[in-house]
Amino acid sequence: MNFDFSSIIFAVVVVAGMGLLIGLILAVSAAVMAVKKDETAERVLEVLPGANCGACGFSGCSGYAEALSKGTAKPGLCPVGGEACAKDVAAVLGVEAGAVEYKTALVHCMGNCDNTQDKAIYDGITSCAAAARIGAGVTSCSYGCIGLGDCERACPYGAISVCNGVALVDKDKCRGCSVCVKTCPRHIISFVSDKDQAVVRCSNKDKGAVSRKACAVSCIGCKKCEKVCEAGAVKVTDFCAFVDESKCTACYKCVENCPQGCITLFDSDKDDTVTLSV
Repeated sequence: MNFDFSSIIFAVVVVAGMGLLIGLILAVSAAVMAVKKDETAERVLEVLPGANCGACGFSGCSGYAEALSKGTAKPGLCPVGGEACAKDVAAVLGVEAGAVEYKTALVHCMGNCDNTQDKAIYDGITSCAAAARIGAGVTSCSYGCIGLGDCERACPYGAISVCNGVALVDKDKCRGCSVCVKTCPRHIISFVSDKDQAVVRCSNKDKGAVSRKACAVSCIGCKKCEKVCEAGAVKVTDFCAFVDESKCTACYKCVENCPQGCITLFDSDKDDTVTLSV
């Protein structure tokens, strides 16, 4: 059997040539179409904690780093990194660190076992997410804390505990990572600035007569808080009060006039859990 070695060599050369040509094209394309790296953003990213929690208001540490490098964000927005992180970021950018904007998680519910009742016996997975899938939940309030501890288990800093059927936040341990906010199936945990202000501890949006039956300290949408607030910080929407912390002057008239006691003080100098003893 005769082999035409010249044909074989020619085929090998052609294939090799095509491979080389394709490789060159890919190399040139990669060089031309490559996204230029933001060296400043990369240096900032190195000093950020890497939690990627979004508490700074951006998609994650990389998003925050890009915003910092472009000058569209300030160094003190990372509550997880705190003052040390703010100083490191400022050093990279060559700017003043400024004050760190500390925020803490707040549970908008006081529906503990004394204020609500179980409308069903739950014998399933010990998970709020699982229990929430059963109709409107197993407690009398279909908006409140389920109390099975998903947020407690998710918190990497041990800042949340479930006491008497409702989640409580130890703000001295809270680092503002937002994990609990994302974990809560009822979406009743939010962030508030660590300053003296009034806060609403309820999420019930039923009419007053219905919500009062569900929870002894539920907001009934009476609007007394809204009427006494001279700063216009309190609004009642869908039968539930809301405090705009940017307008709140900490006069606490809404707290004094709330007939249900679901608007409470948020004292920046104290552990916030003490205000939940109802």
